[in-house]
Amino acid sequence: MSAPAVEVTGVGRVFGRGRDQVIALRDVTFQVAEGQILGVLGSNGAGKTTLTKILATLLDPTSGNARVFGHDVRRDLRAVRRLTGVVFGGDRGFYGALSGRENLRYFAMLAGVGRRAIRAKVDDALTDVGLVEAARRPVETYSKGMRQRLHIALGLVAEPRLLLLDEPTVGLDPVEAERLRTTVARLRSTGVSILLTSHYLLDIERLSDRVLILSRGAVTMDTTAEEFARSAGFAATVTVRGRGPVPRHLDALGTVPDDVEEQGGVWTLRLRVPEWGGETFDRLGAALAGLDVLAVDVAPVRLEDVYATVMDRLSADEPAPTRAR
Repeated sequence: MSAPAVEVTGVGRVFGRGRDQVIALRDVTFQVAEGQILGVLGSNGAGKTTLTKILATLLDPTSGNARVFGHDVRRDLRAVRRLTGVVFGGDRGFYGALSGRENLRYFAMLAGVGRRAIRAKVDDALTDVGLVEAARRPVETYSKGMRQRLHIALGLVAEPRLLLLDEPTVGLDPVEAERLRTTVARLRSTGVSILLTSHYLLDIERLSDRVLILSRGAVTMDTTAEEFARSAGFAATVTVRGRGPVPRHLDALGTVPDDVEEQGGVWTLRLRVPEWGGETFDRLGAALAGLDVLAVDVAPVRLEDVYATVMDRLSADEPAPTRAR
């Protein structure tokens, strides 16, 4: 049986000394199976980037251990780096006067790609991220989104088995962010394992097989994307607009609307339903019978809703220590 792509056991990381110690990670344990995309969620300062840097061999854990395809990130640096591509993104990291192709060729050589293979691998990476037409242009002329895609091409050029993506869509406009998600999604079919950190729920929703939540440096949830969506406690939000008397209780549904607004003789009510299907639709129709309904909209639960629910629970249940004692 092959080793997991990522195996993290009891990892902790502390910065500083004495009273100035800051605990970035505490007893983090999880695995990523080969060919799987794990989405790591958490607010700023939750420890996502620290975790990524440990797996990329850029930081040593203070405690615990981490392995990439069975190789220890502290003892087997060369093996881990040979198997791993890292994308931190941002505007820096390239030579602006050189073209995108020239940058990729240079960094591919640094990564140990053989001269005979460089051209083909650079071409493949540029194709994967949709930068073939811009490949001869200086990187200083690239938009922020194009530079982010070039960072991903750099992560792919050595054909890694594990790709670490740290906040890949931060600062991108919606069009460029969607292009980047499409690029990452295409990698799924190649068997590359991906660890994707983000606090953008759309990234996780579109791409992840599993979801791991970091809060104050600790793992607070590790589950499948489907189970994560169900943890919100409802399946859909129904929004109804109508005229006339405002309905305060929908007897056929046996529930009170979560929110009711009235303006200019038109009312709008919103309610969350625990499941959505034919039976719920029939009961909703019965509940609205006799009302002057103008429109009905059903929005399936989104990860934003789930994340807000989970984080509300965490903020109510957990203390917030940030410094070592």
